[in-house]
Amino acid sequence: MKIHEYQGKAILKEYGVAVPDGYPALSVKEALQAYEKLGGEIAVVKAQIHAGGRGKGGGVKIAKNRDEFEKYANDILGMNLITHQTGPEGKEVQRLLIEQGIDIARELYAGLVLDREKRKYAFMVSTKGGTEIEKVAAETPDKIVKEWIDPSIGLQEIQLQNLVNALGLQGDQAKNGINILKALWEVFIAKDCSLIEINPLVVTKADQVIALDAKVNFDDNGLFRHKDLMDLRDISEEDPAEVEASKYNLNYIKLDGNVGCMVNGAGLAMATMDIIKLYGGEPANFLDVGGVANAETVANGFKIILSDPNVKSIVINIFGGIVRGDRVAQGVIDAMETISVNVPVIVRLEGTNAKQAAELLNNSSLDFIVATSFADAAQKAVEAAKEIQQ
Repeated sequence: MKIHEYQGKAILKEYGVAVPDGYPALSVKEALQAYEKLGGEIAVVKAQIHAGGRGKGGGVKIAKNRDEFEKYANDILGMNLITHQTGPEGKEVQRLLIEQGIDIARELYAGLVLDREKRKYAFMVSTKGGTEIEKVAAETPDKIVKEWIDPSIGLQEIQLQNLVNALGLQGDQAKNGINILKALWEVFIAKDCSLIEINPLVVTKADQVIALDAKVNFDDNGLFRHKDLMDLRDISEEDPAEVEASKYNLNYIKLDGNVGCMVNGAGLAMATMDIIKLYGGEPANFLDVGGVANAETVANGFKIILSDPNVKSIVINIFGGIVRGDRVAQGVIDAMETISVNVPVIVRLEGTNAKQAAELLNNSSLDFIVATSFADAAQKAVEAAKEIQQ
């Protein structure tokens, strides 16, 4: 789950991380009130959307007086902000963060993420803050210093010192830096985060170290331990189909292709998307219906997939392990009898009672395309989508 910058900063502040004084605003009137609270001097107007690159897109402006501030607040609030993370469609700015101006001497970077390959946490820092970290990693990877943290041991003092040294912090800066990096780790673990990114982490001319930005994401699997964090969720920032899928405990992610995918199990879903691409197609989504692919689950899956107008065919790829194949087949039949599906549906069922499942599908009056193998399903789905597209 993603949250806004101002929400992330509020959490970091609770753990002792220094952040600029600031206030969220849902209207220009609230923004002006925040400006007055900050003393009516230099202030920053920041768009609040769940995407990076806001500054380059025109979503962050520094106002030197009230007239400039009011203009920027009017310009940014309600704008369609396009960044490298929003895609060409952009996102509407529905709220602002109004902050005090900071006298910046240096811009740094700090981030925490789970490295699944190493099965450790990666704590990353760089002296190239304020720019896209992906670009830094691609062009000057030596500028990113990493410390891998063993979950069973935790962050060690020597690792903290290594990170601070890599940032070139000395004296009071180093003391402040150690406190902030330690606090970031504490937040990451305590809140079951999947990502914390501070870009930039700045050093002021007064030797303070301040989190000028904050990107905080939470692991959805850990949210049951943090009911309070659910109050921070902004559904308007999420894809409507993904929000709808979450109501039915379906794992759905919209993609850019035209072959809809309904699969049980995340691993099989990933493999299905891969083989679709292998046969020259593009998956329209990731949809894991989990271990219970009954009529209701399948019907909800159909509705969510078909809400994407780009979908030209649907492949159902189910392995009957815990769930019996014939029950899945009957669920697909029942679902298609209750909702209108106007694109070709390719079904591949393997595992428990796969033979009975094939008989049910073949004997149904509904228009299924029954696949004989994983590859056959992908190939038929791609070909069907291309025919519809033409």
